[in-house]
Amino acid sequence: MAVPVRVTGAWTQLLSDWLDVHQLAAPDLRLRLDSRRPDEPVAMLLWQQMLADAVKLVPHEAAPALQIGACAQPRHAGLLGYLSLASGTLAEALQAYQRYEHLLYGEQLVSVSLEDGILAMRWPASASTGALADSVAIAALWRMLRRLLPQARLHQVCFAFAADACQQQAAEAHFGCPVRYADNCTAVMLPATLLALPLAHTDLAMRALLEQQARALALALPVADALDRALQQALVRRLPEGEVGLARVAADLHLSVRSLQRRLQQRGLSWRLLLERTRQQLAQAYLADSALQLGEIALLLGYSEQSAFNRAWRQWTGTTPLQWRRRHAGLAALGIE
Repeated sequence: MAVPVRVTGAWTQLLSDWLDVHQLAAPDLRLRLDSRRPDEPVAMLLWQQMLADAVKLVPHEAAPALQIGACAQPRHAGLLGYLSLASGTLAEALQAYQRYEHLLYGEQLVSVSLEDGILAMRWPASASTGALADSVAIAALWRMLRRLLPQARLHQVCFAFAADACQQQAAEAHFGCPVRYADNCTAVMLPATLLALPLAHTDLAMRALLEQQARALALALPVADALDRALQQALVRRLPEGEVGLARVAADLHLSVRSLQRRLQQRGLSWRLLLERTRQQLAQAYLADSALQLGEIALLLGYSEQSAFNRAWRQWTGTTPLQWRRRHAGLAALGIE
């Protein structure tokens, strides 16, 4: 999850529900959350920032990110959540997650293995979204597993980020199993004997319908290979730092400059075209978030001044960022995209 492309808009309602549970007003944060529609992708950078703002509201809680994840309901995962709920067994539910994970995060990241009676779901350390987002994601997965199968117990949980003894103690109490930090992957492990157990809410007719819808959605999503994802992740990370040169990004990917240029050429891209395309895609996502000021968006995209962003946006679209934002808001209010 080192910055998947995005999260589904339905996922942000999880944070809203947590605010309600704690009776936290947080008007600025709620405004950003309420501006997202369930079917609207949310850039991972924005999700991380909203989580950071949320946990600042409860500075004395030991594991706020785990508590946020513990609020997870099927509706927060959208179609994938309901598909899992309608599955016949836990094995079917986990298979559905593996097939359609990209509906939730925009990428297919999980690998599943069975070793010595233990089923392991693993996400590579290179795909970590950081302590907060990873903790929320795994706590939400555990909450969903318990909802599907109340008697479920975990064997072990692993995180790729480091933590202190207090955080580890809180995590082990939350998951009810050993938790390992600074690992080479993020992982959830559970006894394989649970896989064949029937689920309480099985609905085979509904499952078939949901599976059909999930396949249709999967076909509608653009396909990205490993290099495409790695490039996007590197650019998302480097742009706000203003360090987006070809040499730096090549180094991030452990490639020579010449090798990266060759691979871009194979895709019909130049470095300049890739940079502009990525900026435009991110700009559109950021402009859809009404809580972000235009100056903030310019900085997130690596522009030193808002005027430079304004010029670039006009070249891409023929309008100003403000005009596009107003039009987008008007169409969204009418339910049109």
